[in-house]
Formats: sequence, structure tokens, C-alpha cells
Amino acid sequence: MASAEWETTLRRGGYRITPQRQLVLESVERLGHGTPEEILTEVQRTATGVNLSTVYRNLEVLEEVGLVTHAHIGHGAPTYHSVGEHVHIHLVCDHCGSVESVDAGVADPFLDELRSRSGFVTDVSHVALHGACRGCSTASS
Repeated sequence: MASAEWETTLRRGGYRITPQRQLVLESVERLGHGTPEEILTEVQRTATGVNLSTVYRNLEVLEEVGLVTHAHIGHGAPTYHSVGEHVHIHLVCDHCGSVESVDAGVADPFLDELRSRSGFVTDVSHVALHGACRGCSTASS
């Protein structure tokens, strides 16, 4: 995301532009998907004085204004990614630990049926499906 865009988004949300916020957002974008600990490691390549609580606070702000989102891919800390990416669903292999992103459009028929039957509207940006990847499911057959 261009600098002016994220700065405008933060200001519109009532937040200041800080070097830490910029570093956290840039790290999320560079990593693609990252836990707060992975984001901290990435941030500390530039700013060694930044700590984990600073990363968490800034992720919270960036998520509140709609610049990042998270999914619970596994047990433990959520994984964050940029909202600028296409909306996707995470496929998590419980055997080898791989994570694949697939376009959320694959779920449209299911989501349309949910909406039709119950009126429930789903935010699939937080969805992680667990199972076996192609390699692991083929190996176990």
C-alpha cells in the first residue's frame, strides 16, 4: 500500500503516524502472513528497541483502521496479513504444517446458502480450514 494511503487511513481513524506503526505494517506486508513474534523479528532488523508489546499495540491499531486482519491458523497467536491482499481462506495442513491461501470466492456457493437459509453474513478473511494438504493426503492413501 502506498505511504499516503495508509497514512490517510490512520489519520481518518484518529491515529498518529509513528515509525513503529510504519515498521509493523511494512513487516506484515513483507512477510505476507506473520505471527506477532515473526513480525517483531522482522521489525527488529531495522529497530532493535521495539518490543513485542509495541508490535501487539500497533497490530491492534492497524486492524482497527482496516489495514491488517488476522486469522487463527493454528493454536496460539493469530497470524496477521495485509488487507491489501485479496480476500482468501487459509488451508492448514495438520500433518506437515503448510499453509496455503486460496481465493475466498471458492466459498461463495456455501456462503450464499448460509445467507439464504439463516441471513448470516460471513467474514471469510478470518477463516482457516484444517485438514491434509495434497502431498500428505496422497501419502496416506
